[in-house]
Amino acid sequence: MSDYGSTPPPPPGDSSGGYSAPPPPPGGSYGAPPLGAGGGPIEHPKAMTALILGIVGLVCCSPVGIAAFIVGNNAVKEIDANPGRYSNRQIANIGKILGIIAMVLMVLSIIWIVFLGGLSALSGGSSSSSM
Repeated sequence: MSDYGSTPPPPPGDSSGGYSAPPPPPGGSYGAPPLGAGGGPIEHPKAMTALILGIVGLVCCSPVGIAAFIVGNNAVKEIDANPGRYSNRQIANIGKILGIIAMVLMVLSIIWIVFLGGLSALSGGSSSSSM
């Protein structure tokens, strides 16, 4: 019996027979190329800004806490919208929290100044009338 009309099987070393999966890409994953230089997500540019503004607002200038809260809140929203693209969510969140603390201290200091101002006016008014 002769096998004259049939196709021969592929040689053992040849993978062009269509029986196996194609080799994986060099990066080890399919899809778009990596975003950052290290192959992972890049750091959000506003995260460190929010942290610095939060520290400055907490240490010396309480009104800067408002900017820290706004920048940190926007950075956290952008990171949550694109988690595969951005990192540093914790840094942005810390900046946002420091901004909240700075704003609370600012409100407390305003209340303190108003209360002391009112107290000094009351005490100043009674001391000037006794003379």
